[in-house]
Amino acid sequence: MDALERYEPILDDFEAFRAACERPLPSVVRVNGIKATRERVTDAFDAEGVEWEPREWNEKVLKIEGKPGNTWPSFHGWTHGQEEVSSISAFVLDPEPEERVLDSCAAPGSKTTQLAALMDDDGLIVANDSNLGRLSALRFNTERLGVTCAAVTNQDARNFSLKPFDFSAFDAALVDVPCSCEGTIRKNPTALDDWSLDHIEGVAGVQKGILRRAIQATREGGTIVYSTCTFAPEENEAVLDYALAREDCQLVEYDIGLQSEPGLTEWQGDQYDDSIRKAKRFYPHHNDTGGFFCAKLEVGA
Repeated sequence: MDALERYEPILDDFEAFRAACERPLPSVVRVNGIKATRERVTDAFDAEGVEWEPREWNEKVLKIEGKPGNTWPSFHGWTHGQEEVSSISAFVLDPEPEERVLDSCAAPGSKTTQLAALMDDDGLIVANDSNLGRLSALRFNTERLGVTCAAVTNQDARNFSLKPFDFSAFDAALVDVPCSCEGTIRKNPTALDDWSLDHIEGVAGVQKGILRRAIQATREGGTIVYSTCTFAPEENEAVLDYALAREDCQLVEYDIGLQSEPGLTEWQGDQYDDSIRKAKRFYPHHNDTGGFFCAKLEVGA
């Protein structure tokens, strides 16, 4: 847990934060609107004897007892097991039907399938991932959840090419980048076993390239959501600050209904653009979730 001590100065209650990180993560599912309504899912849970609780911030998110994949609604693609904070970024992006959306780092597909449901499976989602080995999980999840509007690609998101497509820009992009995964420790207790500052600095360089390319590939007035499951400012606020200084974009406010803290404007002597306060940090002890960071940007002045 030593890796987490560096965040004590920015937390309201470090002991509560650390205690939350050591507790198991609650089981949560997302209702897949492509195949079922919330009422149909909860009726099925009741009939099967699966205990469930609503999550007040979003009717599509349910806390359940037991493993998310061990129910017949999951087998039929009515629900998808997804860490609660992981579902934030797609809800923030909020794509419309018929739009063209880039999911820069899509595998294993939780957010891709969520985007498709929000779009009523109408439009185009380019679900990209640079890791060829992870594409099978992405394809499996899109098929199980009934997604037909996704095209799977295997490119380095830092150099994503639009040449295979008959359009010049996306309407929106989800940039949920690979990260040091500090916020997943409740789900994966070994997440910090190989933690190092060198790794954080290395992955931050990759994140900067992915975010910049997504901004470049999105039309003026389009929306970008940048998110990670880490607490590290080097991977969060510093990446946003880097992109703001080099690309034509700005941060915008959003509401999500979960307790959060604003993005940092200073960290260990580094100063960040003041607008980064509009980003949100989600901590495990505030909502009984994993950790998450999410920012919404608009392309163009």
